[in-house]
Amino acid sequence: MLFDKTIAVVVPSYNEEKQIRQVLETMPDFVDRIIVVNDCSTDRTAAIILDYISKQQPSQTIIINNTVENNKNKYNRAENLLKEKQQADLKYFIPSEIANVHPESDRIILINNLKNGGVGSAIARGYKWCLDHNIDCTAVMAGDGQMDPAELENICLPVLKEEIDYVKGNRLIHGGARLVMPNTRYFGNSILSILTKIASGYWHVSDTQTGYTAISLSALNAIKLHDIYKSYGMPNDMLVKLNIAFCTLKEVKIKPVYNIGEKSKMNVAKVIPRISWLLFKSFFKRLWVKYLFRDFHPLFLLYHFAFILGILTIPYALKITNITLSGGSVSPATMLAFFFLFTSSFQSLLFAMWMDIQDNERLYKS
Repeated sequence: MLFDKTIAVVVPSYNEEKQIRQVLETMPDFVDRIIVVNDCSTDRTAAIILDYISKQQPSQTIIINNTVENNKNKYNRAENLLKEKQQADLKYFIPSEIANVHPESDRIILINNLKNGGVGSAIARGYKWCLDHNIDCTAVMAGDGQMDPAELENICLPVLKEEIDYVKGNRLIHGGARLVMPNTRYFGNSILSILTKIASGYWHVSDTQTGYTAISLSALNAIKLHDIYKSYGMPNDMLVKLNIAFCTLKEVKIKPVYNIGEKSKMNVAKVIPRISWLLFKSFFKRLWVKYLFRDFHPLFLLYHFAFILGILTIPYALKITNITLSGGSVSPATMLAFFFLFTSSFQSLLFAMWMDIQDNERLYKS
């Protein structure tokens, strides 16, 4: 515990038999629970974790309350129904089973997914356990040992002391990031960070692909955990969901860690187009849910006005290009229509983005 608040770490793992023991051994003492989600590994990951658990000495592990307060009256009916629904939501997750003999007291909890669902689904399952057990602060550390456990306290502190909803590490602001990160990773991360700024509404965020994060209990309650993107786009999807829920965000500097024995399972050439399409859809989802249904804002109209005029501009642009290439003369009416539509579209887009940035300043904490 820190500041009398419970802390858990979710460790998504897939074929991490070489690294997982080190991750468990170096976990800081203030961590109350370590939730290892084995995503149907085909190696000895699960066996190593169970062996490690069996050799742990009994400790005074904090018994965490996971009971639903059932004070049925007109004032707290909504809260009770929400808790009941969250407990029933387990059926929407990847089928899994808890491998522990004494899960109520063991510090390390092993959850085995019965089929491979992806890193996002593994983290979501770990989040679900922490939500059900009312963990105050839930961090995520990968099972490949790429995250320095010495930095975990800095990741958790803003959640515990400043009541920030979501904290994420940022490797790009570290002076050695460009020297350590592989070129393909650095390039891919930069592209996805730009797209995620636009899609999520957290315009100052960067290093969106880092998985070293901490989230508050209130933020876990604010989003649909079973709906989290199941693959490598999970960090990007989380940011969009958190922004829609009006959650605050803070970034802290962390060290970029590579070449310590980890083996990347991500194909950058496949991942970037897939996540880009996810972010394209997520952008419009954010506009409709956050700025129309939940809290209407003029930027909703300005964005769509810009897109509609932009689409209407395309035929005129193609017509002008074809006439110019064929040596013809473009009529003044065609040029006037093109410039009017293009200028109106561009100005609407700029105003919408400016309003978007201004509205979301309150959610990004420095």
